[in-house]
This record gives sequence, structure tokens and C-alpha cells, in this order.
Amino acid sequence: MTILLIEDEKVLGEYIVRGLQGCGHKVDHVPRGDTGYEKASNAQYKLLIVDRMLPGLDGLSLVKKLREEKCKSPILILSNLGGLDDRVEGLNAGADDYLAKPFAFSELVARINALLRRPSLSQTEPQILKLGDLEMDRIARKVSRAGKAIALQPREFALLEYLLRRHHQIVTRTMLLAGVWNYHFDPKTHIVETHVSRLRSKIGGDVIQTIRGSGYVIRAPK
Repeated sequence: MTILLIEDEKVLGEYIVRGLQGCGHKVDHVPRGDTGYEKASNAQYKLLIVDRMLPGLDGLSLVKKLREEKCKSPILILSNLGGLDDRVEGLNAGADDYLAKPFAFSELVARINALLRRPSLSQTEPQILKLGDLEMDRIARKVSRAGKAIALQPREFALLEYLLRRHHQIVTRTMLLAGVWNYHFDPKTHIVETHVSRLRSKIGGDVIQTIRGSGYVIRAPK
């Protein structure tokens, strides 16, 4: 399978393509967001590398649209915007990782390899996760409770999936930052608490319980 690079900086794009080809990867390169969106929508890529500032369609909008359409390919955002809020915004849009420019090519390769090492969705867990009357179809990206469909944003879906895979186990904030947001540091924001609150409002407040001083646990609704 092929990597899709969506990068409008000609010199940087050619540099990344040559480097990745030298590492044994096949790479498609397009300079526009709208063109990249069309290619990603019509073909299955093993990884997408998306610049944030693109002509035609900006990177964040591109990622959001692909996630809404259930694109499962790992996505790495490249951007000149490297502040904490910028990274959080990129990850909340549905990206799996975020790398600020300028960057060392060795770090780009390391991040790509880390994303590609993740097991495929179909191999790691059953397609359907159930807890009481709460049900998740991980392949179709659908959630329902008592047969009623629940619309979740990509990060809310990932948060619920992480909790369901560890039901009746206390999950700490640090575990969620690493497992859902791919953060291996504390961003000193309320990102976890905010998303847990939003998820509770959609699936019901009786499912996710707060364990004071420890974290969260998801239990079958009564």
C-alpha cells in the first residue's frame, strides 16, 4: 500500500517523497487539499501526511471530512503552527499525530513507523463491543444505546472505544492522553474532562463514572 502526502511546499514535498522512497515506501504526492481529499476518498492508503495550510481545502477541514466519512487510515499533520492549542486542535480534528515544522526527517520517519506499527482495526478486537444496552460497531463506526443511534465525533468515538475495551477497569487521565490523544506529556488542559463530559451527555451519565483521585471507569448501565 501507498502513503499519500498532501503538501503544497514544492521543495519540502519533493524532499519528503525522496526520503520516504529511500526508506522503501511508495508515495503519492499532491499539492492541494481538494485534490488530496478526492484521492483519499477514492483509494485506501496506509498513511496520510497532511499539511495544515493547503490551497483548495485546508488540512483540518480535510481531516474532519475524511473522519466523518469513516476513513480509517492513520493521519499525520504537518504544520508551521506548533503551539499547544494548534496541536490540540489538529488531534481533535481526527489526526493521529501532529508534527511541527521545521522537523528532522528522522523524527518524521519514527512517527510514521509508530503509526504503521499499530495493529489494524479488524485484527485487535471484535467488530462489535457491547456493554449492557450500549453497543459499538468499530468497523461501521456506529454507536447505539437501547437500539437508538448516537452520533459521536471522531475523538468521542475513540474515547468510548478505549473505555469499552477496558470496561470495569479504572482508566487514568494519563492513560487516556496517551491512548486516545497520543500525548506522552500532560498538556495542562481540560481536554480529557471536556470530552468525557460531552460523551456522558450523549450516551447517558450513568455509564462513565469518575473515581475521585484515580480516573474513570465504564460500567454496564443499569
